[in-house]
Amino acid sequence: MDFEEKIVLENDRVKLELLGIGHLKHLLPIAERHPDLLLYSPSPFGSEELLKLYIEKALADRENKNRYPFVIINKADGAYAGSTSYGNISIPNQRLEIGWTWLDKKFHGSGLNKSCKFLLLDYAFGKLGIERVELKTDSRNLQSRKAIEKIGGIFEGELRSHTLMRDGFRRNSVYYSILKEEWENLRHTTFGEFYRL
Repeated sequence: MDFEEKIVLENDRVKLELLGIGHLKHLLPIAERHPDLLLYSPSPFGSEELLKLYIEKALADRENKNRYPFVIINKADGAYAGSTSYGNISIPNQRLEIGWTWLDKKFHGSGLNKSCKFLLLDYAFGKLGIERVELKTDSRNLQSRKAIEKIGGIFEGELRSHTLMRDGFRRNSVYYSILKEEWENLRHTTFGEFYRL
């Protein structure tokens, strides 16, 4: 994976491009409107200072070749909708994680997240040669768990006391995966709508 490449993934619904510090001004209104958007994440959020730190951390992780962060753009109106990432990237083991995803609440339930996941999964399996995509979330985050299961994520287990949260709580993390051998079927069934656009 070339971490210097400016990857752009898009279809008729959404565009994903490399996240940069210049996107701060576009994403800030979302953070200020919905400071609880990352309730189940250990990342601080909700103000200009915290969002700047969030983006700087994502960019540092990219420099360290561990994460590739994207900004999400809703193509219908050009609105900046949030962010998502490839992370925990292990090219020798042909695996990565899709996560660090957050969307303006006005896009929740709109299908935008599914469109993003299709692009990310298709690129990971088709272009990067990944064999295993991982997805994880806080065990309490039922909305996220249902969304992962809806796109074909297979539940693998729960890691107890896995991540320290901002308030000192130690969350349990649930892990899901999608394998390359499963993708061919998923992209024509679960994600079949994207082949009819």
